[in-house]
Amino acid sequence: MPIREFVGDNRAFGPEDLDAMGKAFAAALAKLGLHDLKDPMTEIVARRIIRAALAGERNPITLTEIGAGGRE
Repeated sequence: MPIREFVGDNRAFGPEDLDAMGKAFAAALAKLGLHDLKDPMTEIVARRIIRAALAGERNPITLTEIGAGGRE
């Protein structure tokens, strides 16, 4: 499930950033048992990860924890 759908054309992120965010998004969704893109929780997870990445976080493990609601 690509996070790019939620990022839009935000040019603040390069390919490596998007890769880290995508891995974190997939891992957070799996951790939460989310599989449906139409589930509102999916967008919440994406927004948490995007917000953290905009603040400078790039570690996929940390982004996963943030996306899953474990820390912010």
